[in-house]
Amino acid sequence: MPGMTQTSHRQSQLRGGDFPVRFAMVMIAAGEVLAEGSVLGEVTAAEEYKLSASAATDGSESPSVVLWEDVDATDGPVEAEVMLTGDLRSAALTLGEGHTIASVRKALRPWSLFVH
Repeated sequence: MPGMTQTSHRQSQLRGGDFPVRFAMVMIAAGEVLAEGSVLGEVTAAEEYKLSASAATDGSESPSVVLWEDVDATDGPVEAEVMLTGDLRSAALTLGEGHTIASVRKALRPWSLFVH
């Protein structure tokens, strides 16, 4: 189809099953240094993502995507690839303060991100 592109993705320890995987590029908030597998929430006012912490009050307290690649936004916001859907291995996830595997499993399920 015109205007469509296809990108191949490397194998990752994040993948935990055969559910279809979809990716997107998002902006990572300045100051974040994150590893592949970080569970992110969106800062509502800025439309940027950061590590989801349960006590946050800026919107990022609600996990919604999982980082596909390591990222260093020390010097300012950067674009990075995230998983929008798919099966995830719980052992490969990096959780923010206050989150547990159980809490992110429940939060990510409506987004078709399934934590095993």
